[in-house]
Amino acid sequence: MSTQPRFTEKKYMTVFLFVTSLFFCWGVALTLGDVLNRHFQQVLHISKSRSGLVQLSLFGAYAVMGIPAGLFMKRFGYKKGILLGLGLYALGAFLFIPAADAASFNFFRGALFVLACGLATLETVAHPLIASLGDQRTSDQRINFSQSFNGLGGVIGPAIGSYCILKTGQEHSESVIAVRNLYMVIGIVIALLGLVFLFIKMPPLHSVYTAGDGISHVRQLARRKHFVFAVVAQFFNVAAQGGTWAYFINYGHDVMGLSDERSGYFFSLSIMMVMAGRFAGTALMRFIAPYKLLAIFAGMNILMCIIVAQQFGWVSFIALIMINFFFSIMFPTIFSLGLKDLGAHTQQASSFIVMGVVGGGIFPPLMGLIANHSVAEAYYLPIICYLVILLFGYRYPRLAKF
Repeated sequence: MSTQPRFTEKKYMTVFLFVTSLFFCWGVALTLGDVLNRHFQQVLHISKSRSGLVQLSLFGAYAVMGIPAGLFMKRFGYKKGILLGLGLYALGAFLFIPAADAASFNFFRGALFVLACGLATLETVAHPLIASLGDQRTSDQRINFSQSFNGLGGVIGPAIGSYCILKTGQEHSESVIAVRNLYMVIGIVIALLGLVFLFIKMPPLHSVYTAGDGISHVRQLARRKHFVFAVVAQFFNVAAQGGTWAYFINYGHDVMGLSDERSGYFFSLSIMMVMAGRFAGTALMRFIAPYKLLAIFAGMNILMCIIVAQQFGWVSFIALIMINFFFSIMFPTIFSLGLKDLGAHTQQASSFIVMGVVGGGIFPPLMGLIANHSVAEAYYLPIICYLVILLFGYRYPRLAKF
């Protein structure tokens, strides 16, 4: 009789639970960046377009650190890869202390870049490590379970930032001292996590990732049209996400007349829509092909962006929140469609698709140039991104034949 494979095994449980907690930690850090975007505009007196460089520092680190982190993991193993990621995360958080003392936006960006190099390292190592912690038939279940805590961190991050940084009337709300204090606490927590992990014994693991053969793999991949289009689509997907999140609080303040703190709480609510959208999308994919659902959701977000730009009061603000619902399935769906039928090239292909995250750093400053004059009209720009994604979903059956 065949038996149902286990989710994981007892010998892996300690490592599994610890690494799952890291998904939560980088979810918090990424969405806190969008709170910083608004706060720096206020206390450092910078424009919306310049504040968009916060996202460039965060997401740009993924493009810079992705490949080095993979090479480090291959050379030194999972445990040292995790420790390197936690070390960079904590170092970046502690660099907020001298950045606050200098009240320098560029210093803050440098600190964020170091912190995000830690996030990129953790993400590079954590996914294959989670996949290795048990039967490979249940690896997708483990990764999706751990990813749910990334979503939870994405909800908690704006809530913490709104309360600790954006709350009006509290001490240091009009300076960068609140930012320094929050990141000092974050640095201490992450450093303690690293210390704990240092004493956790890693069980013997069998890596599910195989080494590629360099240039020949790249040449083979370049011939697969569905993969090449997936890389492009992922770039524009994360670009739209980065821009939408970067100016959400600005929209709440400038268009809706809400306080920054209250706008931040609505931002946290909007991230909950990402989680809701993933559950709904998973259910709908039982009846609708993933590439069709991707095209439908992209079309819905084009409509949402148009409504947001019209400044219809709460109707537009609800549409802004719903953008998160509809792009919820885009990252994993583009990822999985791009990797279909790539065989031995799958692992190298995944690294290229992950590097599309850099789009989240490039787009916010461009949106900021429009937001300097009208934050509502800036939401016309993501329509370009969703048109690319819609086209990818619509043409996918033809692309996948070649």
